[in-house]
Amino acid sequence: MHTVEANGANIPAIGLGTWELRDRACARIVEQALRLGYRHIDTAQIYENEREVGEGVRASGIKRADVFVTTKVWTTHFAPNDLLRSTKESLARLRMTEVDLLLLHWPNPQVPLEETLGGLVEARKLGLTRHIGVSNFTVALIEEAVTKAAAPLVCNQVEYHPYLDQNKVLAACHANGLALVAYSPVAKGRVKNAEALNRIGARYRKSAAQVCLRWLIQQDVVAIPRTSKVERLSENLDIFDFNLTDDEMTDIFAMGTRGGRITDFGFAPKWD
Repeated sequence: MHTVEANGANIPAIGLGTWELRDRACARIVEQALRLGYRHIDTAQIYENEREVGEGVRASGIKRADVFVTTKVWTTHFAPNDLLRSTKESLARLRMTEVDLLLLHWPNPQVPLEETLGGLVEARKLGLTRHIGVSNFTVALIEEAVTKAAAPLVCNQVEYHPYLDQNKVLAACHANGLALVAYSPVAKGRVKNAEALNRIGARYRKSAAQVCLRWLIQQDVVAIPRTSKVERLSENLDIFDFNLTDDEMTDIFAMGTRGGRITDFGFAPKWD
């Protein structure tokens, strides 16, 4: 399994995102993904599916130690004691003694970042998580977090796909030894209509989505596509048998704009 190394963490380069997956369907897709060869599952408190993710991991028959599990703390639990309590609740739902990676899901300016990071570092110290990181952080917030965290952060999980130029955030991650983990890596399915991706895909007998994921992997980015279709699971994994040329990479980068963002909320930070 291809992994991305960051501050001591080896993160499987392709994972399964579980946002909007619910109930039995969620447990089933997690189980199937692991049986097909996935070793990285991403969930969050706000997804309300941690219980089902845990069920899927157990049903797969894959040893817990071989699966990289990420969950994210929601912004209302950013006071240090709340963070620890809510993390323990997440573990109870997952029926796990620890997660591999615990993230702050979004920045929350209402709670001093230093305090929240203190809680995150404490969760790691207590053995509730092996690694810690952030999500939806801007360049300025990455710099602040790295400076104020008393333990190494391993990633920033952000939206990233060919339509969204994330060069600044990617550079800041690399400069600080963090992995960039891309959510919505196929732009919620929109890449299937991209002329450049389809043209490149035809050369390798790959779909536009596979070309898109390969483009991310070649930047040392971790991708966590979400899917509810079992047949799509195999397709998303089948990207390690071809290489994009420098020219093809450049063509795909040319699709990106600062305005290509799909996931945006009123509480989001001021994006780079």
